[in-house]
Amino acid sequence: MSVLDLKAFEATPLCRKPFEFLVLPEFVRAEARPAINADFPNVQEPGSFPLSDVKCGPAFAALLEELRGDGMRAAFEQKFQLDLKRRPTMITVRGRCGERDGNIHTDSKSKIITVLIYMNSEWEEPGGRLRLLRSATDLDDVVVEVPPREGTLVAFRRSDHSFHGHKPFIGPRRVIQMNWVARQQVLLFETTRHHISAFVKRMLHKAS
Repeated sequence: MSVLDLKAFEATPLCRKPFEFLVLPEFVRAEARPAINADFPNVQEPGSFPLSDVKCGPAFAALLEELRGDGMRAAFEQKFQLDLKRRPTMITVRGRCGERDGNIHTDSKSKIITVLIYMNSEWEEPGGRLRLLRSATDLDDVVVEVPPREGTLVAFRRSDHSFHGHKPFIGPRRVIQMNWVARQQVLLFETTRHHISAFVKRMLHKAS
């Protein structure tokens, strides 16, 4: 059985203002979450880590396979009215939030669609809640605020005004990020950049 509820995704309306997005709690099925969380990569440093730099168990690997599958791509093509067949996918994971995380940004222009899947069993903290925003300068000009609870999906089409960020939080915060990107060269560049960044952060973590 699929660990992703694509039928619920298909039934969820796409919000179009101020940019195209949707939020879907329970996108990862409840019965699959304990095994996925148990197999989640052990990431102790802030920052995004490419899959080549982390180890995961079989349940997490099965989730990744489904995220990259034809069913997921077709559902996103239909929802966002895009042809993604020749667009590479890039997946990174985060396990911890640092003091520099959460600043307002739009994602790089090479990204077409951003998919965020949160895997935190509970979330009572006021910080670390993703905010989709109307403004590049005001974190309180909120369209919607999303607690990063396990199984929750946030997806949006990147644009020059797809502003998002969150209030400061330092501590464990698990998220899987997948992007459809413009070209294979983008995938290579971004993966290399994340790899170098991850290496530096781990060296600093060991030295501290």
